[in-house]
Amino acid sequence: MSLTRRTVLGSTALLSFGLLAGCVGDGGSDDGTTTDDETTTDDETTTDDETTTDEPTDTTDDLPDGNGTDDGTGGTRPSGGPGISLVGVDDAPDVPVEHDVEITEDLATDEHPPQVRITLTNTGDETVEVGEGRTVFFQYVSDTTNDLIFLPADGEYPAEAGCWRLEDHIAVTDEYRVLSLEPGESRSELVDLYGVAQSEDEEASCLPVGEFRFEADFATGGLSGSDDERQEATWGFSLALE
Repeated sequence: MSLTRRTVLGSTALLSFGLLAGCVGDGGSDDGTTTDDETTTDDETTTDDETTTDEPTDTTDDLPDGNGTDDGTGGTRPSGGPGISLVGVDDAPDVPVEHDVEITEDLATDEHPPQVRITLTNTGDETVEVGEGRTVFFQYVSDTTNDLIFLPADGEYPAEAGCWRLEDHIAVTDEYRVLSLEPGESRSELVDLYGVAQSEDEEASCLPVGEFRFEADFATGGLSGSDDERQEATWGFSLALE
């Protein structure tokens, strides 16, 4: 595969993604062509006794009504794929922050992989620390079967455009980032969805179809020497690719 969009992340203090997986997450194209040509023939034959006319056959109802793929709600979406949809979102755990997930790019195309926005909000009346700062936004978090992974949308990665299957594993720095949220403050990050790199003895493919579960373990309070009570929690959601 040629690199048409992404290159490998680098760092002087790198760990294999496989080694870090426990820290960051436990957890044919249809061109939709429509043919609108309708051919009818009006043949009139005259004999000595009568004139007969062959009426054209109306085939309008047999024609497709548009390009694209059924989106499951009676509409259509542009050709490409697969497309993603949310099929389940966890309730907020009993901690002073809440997550939200929103699909921002529902279809894999040559220009971009599927993408979601993760938002974290401080629902309490005091400033709160949250960590790890990448995991809470599902950056470098893979699904529970390790078939897919979310990566920061502003990065460059070894994947062929349109396929979005990583050609190599991503290295991640070994650090624990802490972010601080004021009361009522929200922060959001965009993450792109990629297929996890396959081993040499596995058959390479692009984004798989099916239902996939993503979970993030995180903590609030007492993360940078403060006296706040440390609380640990897990939050996640499920996506369908089809």
